[in-house]
Amino acid sequence: MHADSLLLTLNAGSSSVKFAVYAAAEGLAPLAVGHIEGLDNRATFSVTLMDQAPSSHSLAPDLGSVGHAQAIEAILRWLDFVYPHASVAAVSHRVVHGGTEHVIPALIDDALVSDLERFVPLAPLHQPHNLAGVRAARAAFPRTPQVACFDTSFHRSHPYVADTFALPRSYYDDGIRRYGFHGLSYEFIARRLQDYDPQLAQCRVIVAHLGNGASMCAMYGGKSVASTMGFTSLDGLPMGTRCGQLDPGVVLYLMSEKGMDAEAIADLLYKDAGLKGMSGLSHDVRILQNSESPAAREALAYYADRGRREIGGLAACLGGLDALVLTGGIGENASQVRAMMLADMGWMGLDIDDTANRANATVISHPRSRVKVLVLKTDEERMLAEHAAELLGV
Repeated sequence: MHADSLLLTLNAGSSSVKFAVYAAAEGLAPLAVGHIEGLDNRATFSVTLMDQAPSSHSLAPDLGSVGHAQAIEAILRWLDFVYPHASVAAVSHRVVHGGTEHVIPALIDDALVSDLERFVPLAPLHQPHNLAGVRAARAAFPRTPQVACFDTSFHRSHPYVADTFALPRSYYDDGIRRYGFHGLSYEFIARRLQDYDPQLAQCRVIVAHLGNGASMCAMYGGKSVASTMGFTSLDGLPMGTRCGQLDPGVVLYLMSEKGMDAEAIADLLYKDAGLKGMSGLSHDVRILQNSESPAAREALAYYADRGRREIGGLAACLGGLDALVLTGGIGENASQVRAMMLADMGWMGLDIDDTANRANATVISHPRSRVKVLVLKTDEERMLAEHAAELLGV
């Protein structure tokens, strides 16, 4: 590729578009990272060039209500201004759901976009907006190769027992199975763990992606063998606004006794549950940690307790545990939550060094700990860029 070629990554959500820019001809040197927040409202464009302070400005005065197409146009205008002599050589997109068929990154064409529409009901908070970003980027860069990278791909190595529900086999054949999510984050950590400690990377590892969305993944030999998320991104750990594991009978009760329809239940479980619903205050762990509210403390205690349960369950899937990696916004920064989740786990070889944990060190396990505990920063944008570069031969 040309020396002035750029590789652009896009992660389009319901109310935001995250992006990053890399120098395609220089080993994917990072150039900038940014996001547009407040789509369909008062949108704000924020960007950080490498080695410079962040900057932001409102898009509302000149664009009014901003949708995905307008957000992509704003990113394009910014690219033209900051890199006037460069061209976008490729665009790489995060697509949450790839079903059972899409197990590797793929070049985007009309047929692929149409096929990915089938998974909108399986990822209603993400898939429609991912595809809106794809369409907007294809319109903005009609002659630029674009790549779809799927969050579900990393988990397609699951054995049948980790992939199925206890339903008649016909439902499994129809695609009702445990897909798992956060795959781009897990794949990035698997690669970086290989760089950090190649021997450890081949062992029994649990990675905890703890953010507003949260899940855990059991890996052996760098491959996913089990995940806490299932058919949708509701399952497993409690999250910022999502419920996590829930007795299906609760849904039946809400329908029969509370008169709630599918839309109302979806709003409850996706948007008004989790830390936000339990605390009655916020989904933001930072706010909850600083609150004197008993409900806030109870919400965090529940979050930590469910995390401990999932660590134990995934360790059982692996037949033991050699390393635990914490990542995501909470996993990387919330030392108090890490301490709560990993307290008194010496029975399974997990001993935390309190000083290292408070310092957000890379290794937070005590020297006596049989299981190594690491805090590693994830980078889904970098994973998108690496996938595109590998697919296109950059």
